[in-house]
Amino acid sequence: MEEDPDTYRILRLRAEILELGSAIRQLQRAGLDDAAAQLLLGRKRAQLEHLVKANSTGGALNTADIRRS
Repeated sequence: MEEDPDTYRILRLRAEILELGSAIRQLQRAGLDDAAAQLLLGRKRAQLEHLVKANSTGGALNTADIRRS
């Protein structure tokens, strides 16, 4: 079965957001500046939110747990 391109993009963005969250925590532990990563994280979250709203799949993909990272 072939996946919808939007579903793939949503899943990819979720993975990227999780990776960025991890990278931000590592930067913070090391005492380094994480401003650029925080900005990129905000942009990725906005992209994800836009895709989910545009796709309106009935809430199967929830962005609430992503915001905690």
